Amino acid sequence: MRCEICGKKILGQPLKTKIESSVMNTCKECSKFGQVQREPSKKQGQFRRTPSALRRQPRPQRPSYEIIEGYEKVVRESREKKGWSREELGEKIYEKVSVINRIESGRMVPDMKLSRKLEKILGIILLEKTDETISEDVSSSNIRGATIGDIARIKRN
Repeated sequence: MRCEICGKKILGQPLKTKIESSVMNTCKECSKFGQVQREPSKKQGQFRRTPSALRRQPRPQRPSYEIIEGYEKVVRESREKKGWSREELGEKIYEKVSVINRIESGRMVPDMKLSRKLEKILGIILLEKTDETISEDVSSSNIRGATIGDIARIKRN
């Protein structure tokens, strides 16, 4: 684990330090910038029991979706095939005409809710499931984010 202040690798357990109302995992040197938080001690025989309904259950992973390429053409062609104007489509899905114009011109990517409305009313498919393995590969890479220490060094230079 790395210190959230300086970015150095922490040997052993990190210290939970409260710095300006934020609790961070820090090394021993950086813990002097705040107040080290103590873990509440559990006295023997005093265990809180949580009902089985309140125990944390792992959430099932929701599939992630992505808008298809060429969505603007699909929306325009299906609207024209039904013989609707942009105004009529906007009224049917409770959106402004300017939103329909921006979607059909490709200047706006519809969010999940709007994509679902368009799919339902036009009978088209705009959203496709994304491959979960790609996102896992990216998250498990060895790229380290910036720490507060990195930012402080940037400002000094």
